[in-house]
Amino acid sequence: MNDRLRTVSIPRSSGAEIDEDARKVLRNTWNLLALTLLFSSFMAYLAMTNNWPYPGVLITLVGYFGLLFLTTALRNSAWGLLAVFALTGFMGATFGPIINSYLTVFSNGHELVIAAFGSTAVAFVGLSAFAVTTQRDFSFMGPFLFVGILVAFLAGLGAIFFEMSALALAVSAMFALLMCGLILYQTQQIVRGGERNYIMATVTLFVSIYNLFSSLLHLFGFFMGEE
Repeated sequence: MNDRLRTVSIPRSSGAEIDEDARKVLRNTWNLLALTLLFSSFMAYLAMTNNWPYPGVLITLVGYFGLLFLTTALRNSAWGLLAVFALTGFMGATFGPIINSYLTVFSNGHELVIAAFGSTAVAFVGLSAFAVTTQRDFSFMGPFLFVGILVAFLAGLGAIFFEMSALALAVSAMFALLMCGLILYQTQQIVRGGERNYIMATVTLFVSIYNLFSSLLHLFGFFMGEE
């Protein structure tokens, strides 16, 4: 076997091949992602049980982008792992009050949260499996996803500051689709060697799951919520 490139083949029916470096990055990414999701869930639980107030849009955005910048700067060192947990823990803590609001406002709030969580889990597992096994190349999605996310983010800010509920609903639907595309794109980037840093891959997938869950929760609350 050539020592410079050892290739591990997925079953022939999938038609996909993953080299050993990509397999290692994928494994490390999924392991770290699982840990960050658990930690974020724990922080959300603390926020909910202690009735922590929502810090507001400004503090949330400053904290998120500040910790994201720190994680990016430290991505090639062991400190990057601490930055990842700081970022995901912060996101979980700020999302806890949002979940509490759904549990308080809607009589079927628990069902809405469970439905959003289950849908997010199914979407992530399905899209990840497809990205790992398919022969299709989704690298073309990168620029479209970047532009789409930027537009949706700005539209979301407009919906918040101008209190436009219809626009907020449209933004949630847009984000749900974009996050599904981002999960597919990022996973395939790992598989095909386009992403070799598992810390940044974890952050991208975590943010995708976070936004997909929050978007679905908003949509389910609007269409299925019972006050």
